[in-house]
Amino acid sequence: MVRSDSEAGSAEAELVRRARGGDRAAFAELYDDHTGLVHGILISMVKPQDARDLVQDVFLSALRAIGRLERDDRFGPWVATIARNRAKDAYKSRTPEVGLDEIMDPPAAGAPEEEPDGADEEAERVLAVVRDLPEAYRETLCLRLVEGLTGPEIATRTGLTHGSVRVNLHRGMKLLRERLEGLGMRGCSA
Repeated sequence: MVRSDSEAGSAEAELVRRARGGDRAAFAELYDDHTGLVHGILISMVKPQDARDLVQDVFLSALRAIGRLERDDRFGPWVATIARNRAKDAYKSRTPEVGLDEIMDPPAAGAPEEEPDGADEEAERVLAVVRDLPEAYRETLCLRLVEGLTGPEIATRTGLTHGSVRVNLHRGMKLLRERLEGLGMRGCSA
């Protein structure tokens, strides 16, 4: 059954009220409904392995702060903001990890490194290009391409207008194609 935006908003508001009252099942449903949104935002800003870890942190923060959510029907945009802030914090606090072994015995020039398979490597290269796009394009593209959300779903969950989402997707895809072609990645499916 497809629900209208207002029905979805009132159902979400009811889940928020129940979760605020300590109903773990209600919060679990909010988690299930918004994991894709949070993951899509995070992956647009940090590496995939970091995004997986941060998803849990975002929802833990949301659970702890749900009492401060001003509008019960705005959980999606609120948790999206938490995700953006966590990703920015993670980016600021990251430090290059160099082990003592690497300092004492650096790898020989030309020594082979562990290489991911071709598909993983290409996906990571494309994600690196996406992460370099302006934030509005980056986020909507990841939600569409990585998480598979439709334009209306992106609008509802992020609080953006449908028109803004359409424009961001169109301009973001155009810019992504241009940058990928500039890197000689014409065969990419983006």
